[in-house]
Amino acid sequence: MPKLPKYIAIEGNIGAGKTSLCRRLANDWGCQLVLEQFTDNPFLPLFYKNPERYAFQVELFFMTERYKQMQEQFTTQNLFHQQSIADYFFLKTLLFAKNNLFDEEYRLFHQLFQTLNTHAPTPDLLVYLHRPVAALQANIKKRGRSMENQIDNDYLKKVQSAYFDYFKNAKEFPILVLDLEDKDFVNNPSIYLQVKQLIADAPLEKKVHYCPIDLLAHTDYT
Repeated sequence: MPKLPKYIAIEGNIGAGKTSLCRRLANDWGCQLVLEQFTDNPFLPLFYKNPERYAFQVELFFMTERYKQMQEQFTTQNLFHQQSIADYFFLKTLLFAKNNLFDEEYRLFHQLFQTLNTHAPTPDLLVYLHRPVAALQANIKKRGRSMENQIDNDYLKKVQSAYFDYFKNAKEFPILVLDLEDKDFVNNPSIYLQVKQLIADAPLEKKVHYCPIDLLAHTDYT
């Protein structure tokens, strides 16, 4: 097993393949697997139908559940795993809230987030899976979750913009952006092995490192 960062977070837009990749990497590398329990959020189906009415409730529930899970997973020493891999990082809470809430709601939410964030773990490497909106919609349709049928292209574009706006000034930890386009690492072993190797070899300088998928075989980080 390669020498990996202690805590790797896999991020991306809805339908990017975060959870699928986390499961495979955790299995191959023997890492502790931390998966977001988004289906437990009772407000999520309501939010997709009426986002303006249920945005605050859905974001508040996500924040408290993510915080609780992070505390449970990362504050207790795991004797069987030296590394952890998660399909989210806590700061995404703020990115989605800023995208979804009205100004007054966001100000209140931001105050609550700041209090919790002081105790939240920081990833040693953040991997962002970037895909165009058409590829995201294809993946969303393929997995067939009925509550996601309401997600439109504009919403996915806003989520994408929120991440990239954050990356412009992010210097807290190394960020590896993989431009996957419509490449399928679930059903294409060659693509998966390249993605896996790229993450294992990721530079740990605290800045954004960008890699188009077509360069995976002979990567030169920028």
